[in-house]
Amino acid sequence: MSALRSLVLAIELATEKRDEAGRHLMQAQRAYLQGQNQLEQLANYATDSEARWVSSAQVSMSTGILQHHYQFMDRLHHAIGLQDGVLANLQQQVEVERKRVQEAEMRLAVLQKLLAKKQMERAMLMARREQRQTDEFAAMQHARAMAQLHSGEMS
Repeated sequence: MSALRSLVLAIELATEKRDEAGRHLMQAQRAYLQGQNQLEQLANYATDSEARWVSSAQVSMSTGILQHHYQFMDRLHHAIGLQDGVLANLQQQVEVERKRVQEAEMRLAVLQKLLAKKQMERAMLMARREQRQTDEFAAMQHARAMAQLHSGEMS
């Protein structure tokens, strides 16, 4: 009986760990989506900035302003590259958390199958005990009946 209680407790703990791993996975996915949104914003800003500068470059511009624009665009593209790296790290974290969820689910499934097996074994043991008691009772009844029959023949 205590083995079953231990398994039930282990299942409860495994369920909590699986749920916690699921929460961590959701957090990692949210962080990845936020990183993706930031990357899109940077890319859109770079595209918009480039379009604005191209249209204003058709009007005469000083070399200082043009140089400033190129430096700005270099920094913006550098920021986009950095965000790509952040996004790659966030994607790795999502994969790590996804594996943790899978491992937790597998452990939980193993424990649940083990519990079901133990419960089935216990039910079979109880059924055998019950059958043995029934057989012993029937044997005793038969023995009494035979004894009464036998003692009735003797008298």
